[in-house]
Amino acid sequence: MNWDWEKLQEKKRKGGGPVPPDFEEVGETLRRLRNLKLPGGGKIVILVLVLIWLLSGIYLVQPDEVGVEQRFGAFTVITAPGPHYHLPFPIETVQTPKVTEIRRLEVGFRSTTRSGEYQPGQYRAVPDEALMLTGDENIINVQFIVQYQIKDPVDYLFNLANQAETVKSAAEAGMREVIGKNKIDNALTTGKFEIQNDSVTLLQEMLDRYQAGIRVVAVQLQDVHPPTEVIDAFKDVASAREDKSRFINEAEAYQNDVLPKARGEAAVIVNDAQAYLESKVLKAQGDAARFSSVLAEYKKAPDITRRRLSLETMESVLANPETEKIVLSDEALQKAVPYLPLDRVTRGARGAAEPKPGEAKP
Repeated sequence: MNWDWEKLQEKKRKGGGPVPPDFEEVGETLRRLRNLKLPGGGKIVILVLVLIWLLSGIYLVQPDEVGVEQRFGAFTVITAPGPHYHLPFPIETVQTPKVTEIRRLEVGFRSTTRSGEYQPGQYRAVPDEALMLTGDENIINVQFIVQYQIKDPVDYLFNLANQAETVKSAAEAGMREVIGKNKIDNALTTGKFEIQNDSVTLLQEMLDRYQAGIRVVAVQLQDVHPPTEVIDAFKDVASAREDKSRFINEAEAYQNDVLPKARGEAAVIVNDAQAYLESKVLKAQGDAARFSSVLAEYKKAPDITRRRLSLETMESVLANPETEKIVLSDEALQKAVPYLPLDRVTRGARGAAEPKPGEAKP
């Protein structure tokens, strides 16, 4: 984090900064103490104690820290990373908070630690913090983490007595307010991201009103579930909703599969019917046109037209090899009795009398 030191100094300075001791005055004081007549080596002891007391004002600010100096308990100045000097205790003191460190708070649960390190997957629930009431009057168990860092070291140190506990209480209150504005379905499913963002915004506003000097980095939901006593019923409801969604998806898939096929078959039938209609209409129109042309020719020469039609008919009949043909002259037709195809009648009777293959003769 890049600190605007001049701005902070101008904003927070209430008095002059510490002035390193005047070593001439220190030497003069030491000479006076040396001239004092004390028994034994008392002078040397006093000189060593004074020197140690003066050197105790030297302090070092680490790169991730800032120095906050106080004179008789009142804030005086903020110092940047590096070596510095302040008037020794009890005149001035210094605090060096870590302003770049991301601090972590757990609400609704506590992780198990070993040698100061978190053990993944091992925690204990804190129901008093986790149980909350949703907007539709359902109880829900909410476990979340708050991450924050120091924004203003002076406000952080002097406006809050117990910073971590204050942040935890504010975070719990803010989360309860956000959960109270959401329904349980929203908190359990798709609304978690929105709940986290609303909680960050609300918590930051609360801490700014307290002038806590804290910047909220993130609020992360760890586990959101109904109370243990009713969790089975909620699981049944969730399973029913999943089945409902699955059935709807299957029905939509079947619809998307059947409807295009039905539309395609209907289009094929309509096209076939349209083609059949057009072919019949065109054929009828052709037959009508041909008949009209024949009629026109017939009116011009009826005898010739009748003769031509007769010849064309005989030509089509005689050209068919499957047609049995018997030719009779006009004279035979006038004198002969009506023709009976006796040969075919005889062949038909013989064929009926003969047994079929595999049948016994009568």
